[in-house]
Amino acid sequence: MNREHKILKKIHHKLVVSCQALPEEPLHSSFIMGRMAYAAYLGGAAGIRANSVEDIREIKKTVNLPIIGIIKQVYEGSEVFITPTLKEVDALYQEGVDIIAMDATHRARPDGKTISELFPLIRERYGDQLFMADCSTYEEGVMAEKLGFDLVGTTLSGYTEATRSKTLPDFELVERLVNHLSVPVISEGGISTPEQLEKMYDLGVFSAVVGSAITRPMEITQRFVKVVRE
Repeated sequence: MNREHKILKKIHHKLVVSCQALPEEPLHSSFIMGRMAYAAYLGGAAGIRANSVEDIREIKKTVNLPIIGIIKQVYEGSEVFITPTLKEVDALYQEGVDIIAMDATHRARPDGKTISELFPLIRERYGDQLFMADCSTYEEGVMAEKLGFDLVGTTLSGYTEATRSKTLPDFELVERLVNHLSVPVISEGGISTPEQLEKMYDLGVFSAVVGSAITRPMEITQRFVKVVRE
């Protein structure tokens, strides 16, 4: 069994926990994300999704799990910010991330290129690397498979202009992708309860990523406070 298959086997039908905190969030700290990932590991997580080389390095100190790595970088004039350019891909590859995830929507990237123009170059350069496509629609998922992505995720459903009206988690999108793609489908985005996660696996997803419901205490608190105020 080669390295790529070993990595995928470790997360198959298991839970990946997203440990991220942006600069404006109270838990923004590589050390804190490292402890958060360790807590997820102790809780039974089979993989970690993390943002930035700094956080990934810290997480690796205590957690020996497959890591889905991203670099969130905002560029003026572009809505694409999840691993948007070759620069971020290079940094993640050099760090030795197991799976590199990147925005695979149809939107123009900071240099004006689309994913259809950029990814073939990346695939040629890094033939031994696993890549996950963060998509928002069924059409983007189909295109991602054709481009050579190893996994397709529903990460950006509800977060693009065309999908903002979507109710999350997007069970409909997951079901369509599972039924039509041959590459593994990763459910990500809006999974808030164990029951929703169970339904995702009933629909046939390869694996699932849960973030805010586990690792963002400010957002979790706001959900409870909203009920109290109402």
